[in-house]
Amino acid sequence: MFKDKVVIVTGASRGIGRAIALKFAKLGANIVVNYRNSVEAVEKVKTEIEELGGKALIVQGDVSNFEDAKFIIDRAVEEFGKIDILVNNAGITKDGLLLRMKEDDFDKVINVNLKGAFNCIRHVTPIMMKQRNGKIINISSVIGICGNAGQVNYSAAKAGIIGMTKSTAKELASRGITVNAIAPGYIVTDMTEVLPEKVKKNMESIIPLKRLGKPEDVANLAAFLASDDAAYITGQVINVDGGMVM
Repeated sequence: MFKDKVVIVTGASRGIGRAIALKFAKLGANIVVNYRNSVEAVEKVKTEIEELGGKALIVQGDVSNFEDAKFIIDRAVEEFGKIDILVNNAGITKDGLLLRMKEDDFDKVINVNLKGAFNCIRHVTPIMMKQRNGKIINISSVIGICGNAGQVNYSAAKAGIIGMTKSTAKELASRGITVNAIAPGYIVTDMTEVLPEKVKKNMESIIPLKRLGKPEDVANLAAFLASDDAAYITGQVINVDGGMVM
């Protein structure tokens, strides 16, 4: 399905980003695997991609830095000659109640989760415009739709992703570029695995499907949105949350 396509996945060393990178690799794409710190984890992802028969280029960079984001995009073009798909997945959390939240914790989350996506979109857009084709997929969150106590920074960033998705979709549609967002709910990750069983049960109780999602659930939707089957879909935000928000 994606033979010879070039896909950039930011924050691809673990969790949802890793699952997305592996999904595209299984479908024949060449993957640019971005990471910031996790050298051992990203090397493992590269090996997994190569075992699937795909090509992987590892590019270290902090997407919140405008020049780092440019470097990621430039390396992809240097290696593969084009960029077909950008998945803005890189993100962090710095949770805390509003009255206890430090300014730095707010700024860091906004800079990585929101500005990081802008930086990558800003640098990839001229390339996709020249190609007159491209797919941009932004990973938001249901928290950006409904909010959550203790996550004012994260919810602001993810809500911003939704607004940016809609604005860029309108701006880039005439150039053959689609822009969509995925809003995951509670997904099984390294963080959820260490939670007490009681906490997991409480999380499951508010999900109509009564289970946490898997990173692969998000990856499957990303692959669809990047495919020709989704050619007439742009500016949309699609929840992957087991019915938690509807």
